[in-house]
Amino acid sequence: MKALTVIPGRVGSARLEAVPDPTPEQGEVLVQTLAVGVCGTDIDILAGHYGTPAPGREHLILGHEALGRVLDAPPGCGLQPGDLVAGIVRRPDPVPCLNCAAGEWDMCRNGLFSERGIKSLDGFCSERFRIEPAFAVKLSLRLERTGALVEPASVVAKAWEHIDRIGSRAVWSPSRVLVTGAGPIGLLAALLGVQRGLEMHVLDRVTDGPKPELVRSLGATYHTSSIQEARPDADIIVECTGATALVIDAINYNAPNGIVCLTGVSSGERRQTIDVSTLNRTMVLQNDVVFGSVNANRRHFEAAVKALEQADQAWLEGLITRRVPLARWEEALVRQPFDVKPLIELAT
Repeated sequence: MKALTVIPGRVGSARLEAVPDPTPEQGEVLVQTLAVGVCGTDIDILAGHYGTPAPGREHLILGHEALGRVLDAPPGCGLQPGDLVAGIVRRPDPVPCLNCAAGEWDMCRNGLFSERGIKSLDGFCSERFRIEPAFAVKLSLRLERTGALVEPASVVAKAWEHIDRIGSRAVWSPSRVLVTGAGPIGLLAALLGVQRGLEMHVLDRVTDGPKPELVRSLGATYHTSSIQEARPDADIIVECTGATALVIDAINYNAPNGIVCLTGVSSGERRQTIDVSTLNRTMVLQNDVVFGSVNANRRHFEAAVKALEQADQAWLEGLITRRVPLARWEEALVRQPFDVKPLIELAT
């Protein structure tokens, strides 16, 4: 079968090549891959920044945002041929740590986890893949064209779950939310906020393309200025860019008792001076909380599926700005000015 592979750490090593069919040892459920989403993690792996192949291997099959159709499944596993599935990315560490043992592998404490298409496990960008039933999440046919968004939506579902948990520390009745960054994570964060009945604001620097209208179509407000001008009194800020200046502003500008969730990963290329004394004073005196959130466990994937199934499918399709066939995979991995979410389609 054909698969998109890369040699982690080697720039320019990505290629479409023939690889052996997956074996039952890799999972009892055989899946035909329909589409795989492309995200910044894939771009960083291609740039040689990180990524780890399976033990004893040089190549890594890329892709962790998968939509597939079951071809074969063992009896009694809850799946049958024809079902749509999304693949959970992370696997628990073999020790396991306290969290991995409890199914909270997204909160692994020792870093020995593995991840499909990223760390020590092949990804989903192949014509077929195998997966364990416990790591395959069933989707309704409603998501046949948008199910590749489940993985990024799971990251957002986890972030919102943790926001809710932190908010329960006291009387908590948030109303205004600011999301920084109108990429896939930011837009999906706004979607889940709207579904919670919150007043949503989204800040991004672009003025053209699909992003402003996608935000407005949700009933949210689109801003292109700054956090200070957009929504400095937000009860919740979900920071989705990793841009240093925005991270600092997000921490500095929010309502008393505010919660700031950081989901973007900073590149480390830019340094900025921080007034730690003032930052500490503000956070302490206003009871602020700043926390980071990454990855997701099965509970979050299931919450993501529920949120996407409730969403306007036309709006979700608007997030998918390009659908590129596998034969032209290189086009999907080159960012375009108005990209939100490109997909590589392996079957229709």
